[in-house]
Parts: sequence; C-alpha cells; structure tokens
Amino acid sequence: MMDETSESVTARCPGPSVQDYLDQDSRPVPAALRYERNDPLGSEDIDTTRFTSRDWAEREIRQVWRRVWQFACLESEIPEVGDHEVYEIGEDSLIVVRTAPGEIRAFVNACLHRGRKLRTAGGNVGEFRCPFHGFAWNLDGTMRTPPCAWDFPHVSPEKFALPEAQVATWRGFVFINMDPYAESFDSYRGTFDDYYIWPLENRYKSLHIAKVLPCNWKVAQDAFIESFHVIATHPQMLPWLADANSQYDVTADQPHWNRMINIQGAPSPHVADSVTEEDVLETFYDSRAFYSAARGRDLVMGEGEELPTIPSGGTARQVLAQRMRDQLAATSHQDFSQTPDTELLDAINYLLFPNFNPWGGAKSNIVYRFRPHGLDPDSCIAEIIFMSAPKQPGQVPPPAKIRWVPEDMLFADIPELGVLGPVFDQDCENLPYVQQGLKTMRKPGITLANYQESRIRHFNRTLDHWMDK
Repeated sequence: MMDETSESVTARCPGPSVQDYLDQDSRPVPAALRYERNDPLGSEDIDTTRFTSRDWAEREIRQVWRRVWQFACLESEIPEVGDHEVYEIGEDSLIVVRTAPGEIRAFVNACLHRGRKLRTAGGNVGEFRCPFHGFAWNLDGTMRTPPCAWDFPHVSPEKFALPEAQVATWRGFVFINMDPYAESFDSYRGTFDDYYIWPLENRYKSLHIAKVLPCNWKVAQDAFIESFHVIATHPQMLPWLADANSQYDVTADQPHWNRMINIQGAPSPHVADSVTEEDVLETFYDSRAFYSAARGRDLVMGEGEELPTIPSGGTARQVLAQRMRDQLAATSHQDFSQTPDTELLDAINYLLFPNFNPWGGAKSNIVYRFRPHGLDPDSCIAEIIFMSAPKQPGQVPPPAKIRWVPEDMLFADIPELGVLGPVFDQDCENLPYVQQGLKTMRKPGITLANYQESRIRHFNRTLDHWMDK
C-alpha cells in the first residue's frame, strides 16, 4: 500500500473532512479508507473537442478502447462450456466465451469469409457457425473444414483461426484487452486492489439497466465522479449528504484508478448551520427508498413507525449506522456487528480507467459503466448494475439479464431502482444540454475546480496519455 496520507497544496472545503468523520466512527475503519491523497494536477482547461469531435471518437477507439483493459461481462453469465456473451465497444464486437471449466477466451465476432457477425447475442453453442454460408469455428477459435472446401484451396484452416483478445478475471468480472502486446491486467490495476477491498465475487447481478443517452460517454461519466453538482442538481440531499466535504483521491503515479468518499448521514456544509441532527435523520428517512433499492439496504421505517431517538451527545449518523446493524442482524445470515459506520452508510465510488465504476460498501454494490455508442460522439450507453448479496448462503440466483430502457422512458419508471431512478433522471436531465453547450461555447476548453473535480482532471490526464501513445 501507499502511504496513508500525502501532503497536498489543494484547498478543500472548511469544516469536517471525511477523515474527521471516520475518526468518530463507532468501529475500527479499514486502512483502505484511511488512505487520503490528492496530488496537484494543474488547473489548465480541458479541450472540448474530446466530447464533440467525430475524429476524436474514431481516434479514441483506435488509441484507447483497442488497447486498454475493460469490463466485458461477469463470470457468472458464462458458467458452462459454450456459454458466451457478445461485448461491443464502438464498432468492435467480441465473443466472450467459456471454452473450458477454468478458461475464458474472447474472439473477434466476425466470419473470416465475408465478414458477417457470427453471434448477435449471448447463449450456449458448441461452435461458432456463420449463418450466411456456414463457415464454422470451434470454441477455441480454430477453424472447422469449410463448406465446399474444394473451392478454397487457398484457405489453410490452421491459419484461419479467429483473431483473439486477451482476457483476465477479477473478483467475478471478466475484462478484455484487444491489444496482444498490452501489459497484464494485474500490472494495469496498479494499487487498485489495495483500496477496493469488497468481495464482489460473493455478490450476484440482481439488476442490469442500460439506456442510450444523448451525450458523449465522457460527459455522462464525469457527472458521476464528482459531488460538486449536488448543490444545484440534487438539493433534496443537502440535509444528509456532506457533498462539499467529500474526499477525492487522485494519485499522479497511479493513472488507472481514482476514488471519492461521500459522507452520508451528515449535512452539507452549505446548509449545516440551519440543520439539526433530527433534521438529518428525518430527511434521510424521507429518501429511504433510495437506500433500500440503490444500495441494497434495509434501512426503512414501517408504516406509522416513529423516527429513532438520537441520544444526548449522539448524532444522526451513529443512530442510522446502528439501526442498519440491527436490521441486518434480523434479515441477514451475515455478521455486521463489527462493520464500521462508513461501510454501512457512505457512498464510496471508484473509477478504474476507462469506465469501470464500482461502489464500495459492506453489503451490496452498484457498478456504473459508460461507453461509446458506436462512433457517435453525441450519444453513449449508460448502464447501472446492482451486485447484491445472496439472501441465503450458498443460494445464488442467476444473474439478471440486461434490460434496455427506451429513449422516452425515465429511470424513475423502473420500480427496482427506487428513488435512485429520479436521482439518476436529475443527473441525466443536464447531460444533453452539456453536450449542446460544448458545441456552442466560444471558449475552447472546460474549466475544472482544483479539488472537487480533480477526478475528472485525473481521468483526462490518463486519457491524453493513451491518445498520445
């Protein structure tokens, strides 16, 4: 692990820091969450062409997406030999297939005869057979005898294998890299594993929502890796989310990951002078559906139930954390008695470059994924994945199938999202207007805050590195 703290010249919001709140936690906090580092990365504007240019989008596919490690699917989605998923990024399509009980491989999804896609959806097959003329390949990518082999004396099956991508697995997730010379995924992650400590491999995919949004994928992702926007976009959260007190961890020598920690169950510094601990508790419970659905939490009140009492000298945050433990003890087969308040309450969001966004937490987790929609710089695919803890040990439900949301349907119309749906809609309402504004603004770059938007700068610094390689 890196040093737990590092000096930074970057100013931060006056008032309690995340680490001040963790000092008051009722349980020992993992060292991974005690880490705090925000390296100064400059204050230069970020050029707008990366969000709006078709030429940039095409170069990005070549320079970035065909060379970096990226999340493709879950191991649980392809448990049996022959099970496969189709992963698409830009105009590239890959078949991610289990070829043996302990082996997963990924092949370019195109027939080497006339180019027809071999698979248009996942499933289970014993071979990859082109529906057009019947050319076929074994699960290991080797070619079978072609139809009318007499007419292809110039085709050698041993030299007609499907092109292949690198594959790595990590805590139940499958990552691919189309560059045969790329560094290993272990090297690529750097110290990420030291600070993402939750066992995603013990979760199952309980929900997978996808929607095409009218903005660049980076515009969408940027909206979810900072909390600066809460004051204007989510004002209903201010009494119980310490937005401007959030911690942003960006490290110059760790280009492929960064993190933010949002303290919840405590007021924003924007309203703290006018909010009591009782106000925090009440407004938090008003948003209980968000916690129940989005975080896999059970912290809800029954009909007619009164608010818990905050003991003298206590805080709403302490009461919420203990109530969570009590409810989990009654509903779960796991022991959360020693779980710290922060792992039960706080929003802990990571980014593994370019677009793997897992939340941390003790019980269940969300993963966001934002990716290009073909080569169109003005649209992207946004995905919300819930990774939930099984209700019964050893009884893991099958992974949920992806559900595509129509363009005219709101996230609020998806019951399983709870109040996360309206919150996501609040975020997404801004995005098309950002995309439009980037085209009409006369200033050639966007201007970022030094601290609260440092994750965006860190991401773009890494993006520039790949684009210039």
